[in-house]
Amino acid sequence: MHTVPPKPEGSTWTDEQWQAICLRGENVLVTAAAGSGKTAVLTERVVRRLADEADPVDVDRLLVVTFSNAAAAEMRDRIASRLEALLAANPTSRHLRRQLALLPRAAITTIHAFCLDVVERHADALGLPPVFRVADPMEAL
Repeated sequence: MHTVPPKPEGSTWTDEQWQAICLRGENVLVTAAAGSGKTAVLTERVVRRLADEADPVDVDRLLVVTFSNAAAAEMRDRIASRLEALLAANPTSRHLRRQLALLPRAAITTIHAFCLDVVERHADALGLPPVFRVADPMEAL
């Protein structure tokens, strides 16, 4: 188990949220009820990882999977807003500027879209025809 730094003074994160935000060297699965702050926790985790000067990572090297298109769009918007704020505070940061430029290419998506992308990239190896499509819900009945 990796050491999690202490929460900042005045933090409103719960202990579990803070652990999910700060845990390094492991994949993290965040599950909770609607409205409990999952998107905020994941956004904070991603932004802290992107802004880490000691161990930087590019946003297009991460996979962030959500349950809905709306949540993915919201997460992308929140990450952009946070990066813009960090860049405003540190306008000479080439790394933060790069993250904003790479954000449109980042894999912030639903599990369905991610799986479809994998199948499309490897359709040949899967023995699928070059042109295939996923049945819409009414066809699948």
